[in-house]
Amino acid sequence: MLAYIPSPPQGVWHLGPLPLRAYAFCIIIGIIVAIWWGERRWQARGGKGGAVLDVAMFAVPFGLVGGRLYHVATDWQKYFGATGHPGDIIKIYQGGLGIWGAVFLGGIGAWVGCRVYRIPLPAFADAIAPGVLLAQAIGRLGNYFNQELYGRSTTVPWGLKIYERFDSHGRYSALDGASTGVVEKIVHPTFLYEMVWNILVVILLVQIDKRFRIGHGRLFALYVAGYCFGRFWVELMRDDDATHIAGIRINSFTAALVFLGAVAYVIFATKGRERPEELQPSETPRPWPWQLGALRAGEAESAPAATESAEGADKATAVEVDSAGDKSDSARGVSDSAESESDSDQSRPVEKSAEPNSEQADSVALSKSAGAEPDSAVKSETNSTKS
Repeated sequence: MLAYIPSPPQGVWHLGPLPLRAYAFCIIIGIIVAIWWGERRWQARGGKGGAVLDVAMFAVPFGLVGGRLYHVATDWQKYFGATGHPGDIIKIYQGGLGIWGAVFLGGIGAWVGCRVYRIPLPAFADAIAPGVLLAQAIGRLGNYFNQELYGRSTTVPWGLKIYERFDSHGRYSALDGASTGVVEKIVHPTFLYEMVWNILVVILLVQIDKRFRIGHGRLFALYVAGYCFGRFWVELMRDDDATHIAGIRINSFTAALVFLGAVAYVIFATKGRERPEELQPSETPRPWPWQLGALRAGEAESAPAATESAEGADKATAVEVDSAGDKSDSARGVSDSAESESDSDQSRPVEKSAEPNSEQADSVALSKSAGAEPDSAVKSETNSTKS
């Protein structure tokens, strides 16, 4: 049995004037792991190396901004309230990233990157899904160092100790201060619950992907659904400051709605898995996100090629349809001809042969040789036969 889990004595160290924050390190490590693992999974699916890093150059900045905006929007009192400071909005190193905003705006950044490099976004999302969730689990360690995102008071053996922290000026600071050893309270380590849940979902996603080889964004939707399911219950255990609607934390509403949307996508999305040739990027140069001129030029060059490819595919489809129609018409004509001949044979009455028999033929031949008319020879032969 554990005698409660101690919190770290501090979450920031100073290298001269430079602060080294554990929260920032956890976020950076999570991003690196997600890109590295996503790259390996993308290549295993048949994609070209370097594609995940290229798209990440768009997705990561978008995700960080989106995560911060969601946090500020849902906890606006901390920045615009009576004791708030709007200037703290840019202090992302102090914590405060909403995963919902990070995934939403990060997804838009990934869409931009995939569009630039001509990569199918659903297949890309499936490749990075387990890595993104593992990155979230690593990021939760940053909350541990910051003594945040904890639950209500508890007496369970794995309860988390929250210490008093003061900075070098003697002011209370849970983020920048150091522990005095005085325990404020024992709480549920909800950051740990969420981290463990995330790791379990990561394992489940990998196994589902290996066994069923799903595609078209359905694995990413399963990641979203799995995370939301666990986050909903974790939110019910938290006791820190948050915006409420009808007495329920706003993140619980968000988790429930996003969960329903993800499940609907899994059920109704196109099934199957993309072929390796569908994952290949365009042959245009691969500019960096800040090279706006090169991005516009690449977009202009790839647009006609994409149009020609689409037109060629349409023509090929039309030719196949016409060829199939001709073959069908030809087969139908043969069938109709056969049927008409069969009907004609059945309707035609049986007639006696009009050709003379062999004896008549011989008589005709002899008559011709003697200079007689064929008709008289036949008549003579007939009269002879009668007599």
